[in-house]
Amino acid sequence: MAEVGKGVNAGKLASNVQKRITRAQEKVMQKLGKADETKDTAFEEGVVNFNKQLADGTKLQKDLKAYMVAVKTMHECSKRLHDCLAEMYDPEWFGKEEVDSIAEDTDLLWQNFHEKLTENALISMDTYLAQFPDIKTRIAKRDRKLVDFDSARHHFASIQKGKKKDEAKIAKAEEELGKAQKVFEEINYELQEELPTLWNSRVGVYVNTFQSVAGLEEKFHRDMGKLNQNLSDVMTKLDEQRLAKTGVKTANTEKSEEAANHSLSESGSEAPKSPQKNETPTVTNGSSGAELPPSILYKVKAMHDYGATDSDELDLKAGDIVLVLPFPNPDEQDDGWLLGVKESHWLQNKNLLVKGVFPENFTQKL
Repeated sequence: MAEVGKGVNAGKLASNVQKRITRAQEKVMQKLGKADETKDTAFEEGVVNFNKQLADGTKLQKDLKAYMVAVKTMHECSKRLHDCLAEMYDPEWFGKEEVDSIAEDTDLLWQNFHEKLTENALISMDTYLAQFPDIKTRIAKRDRKLVDFDSARHHFASIQKGKKKDEAKIAKAEEELGKAQKVFEEINYELQEELPTLWNSRVGVYVNTFQSVAGLEEKFHRDMGKLNQNLSDVMTKLDEQRLAKTGVKTANTEKSEEAANHSLSESGSEAPKSPQKNETPTVTNGSSGAELPPSILYKVKAMHDYGATDSDELDLKAGDIVLVLPFPNPDEQDDGWLLGVKESHWLQNKNLLVKGVFPENFTQKL
């Protein structure tokens, strides 16, 4: 049995070698113009489209994978950043539990984003490209079978034109031509059906891929924006808490100094001097006892800087004292906004012309 197997393999190898030699000879003859070559312009255009489609799809797959790597890297960087914040955040600070919850939700959001991209974009692209290798192999086979068909056609024609007619050789050559033609036409027909369909399918693949990426990105950034806003709000409240504590300490310090001055006065020590006539008193922001306009409701102190974004708004710096005024028309007052004029302007100009609105939560009532 082994000897038979060897013989069969050897015979097949010899047949394949002979086919390669025959094909090479045929291609040389065609290039030299001594043998005509069967042409199919429509099919050749289909192959050009196929090669372009394969190149485009391969590039898209490569760039999509690079995008996925970037998402994974951003996920890891985001997690390290939140871990760093959690390590630094003192347990007694405002919003500790909320900060930890935001970090956990952020990590899950990144993970879900990466998984959905893989399912809805990358795997679909891999499936789309998986069909190309088989078709590429069959195109190459079709090209070989076309050369075999042309070679059999030329061989049959040369025998027919021979001076000595050998009917047996003619019949055999005709039979070989029929077989070669049948093999070629079968694979050629299949590819002529498949290539245009494959070419047209690329539009749907591109649409689905980018719709998936765009939709997932839109949802991811919307959800991430909410988490970022929550974290920003916690940081703002933590800062307000810090400033409030600093304000209490400052007030306690001032009371201690006043008590010390009072004690010195009672013991006969020199008391603070009052301004002499015609002497201009020093005006410090918010500490002047000068007469104020009767229309003010109360005073507030700016706890944070606020940059005006419209012509009717006040530009504030932390520490500014603002005289709060009633709105001429109460219906015009928006929730969370006050109307006022800086005390420094009133003390210098004695008018309320430079007034504007400002956010109440940027200030503290005095």
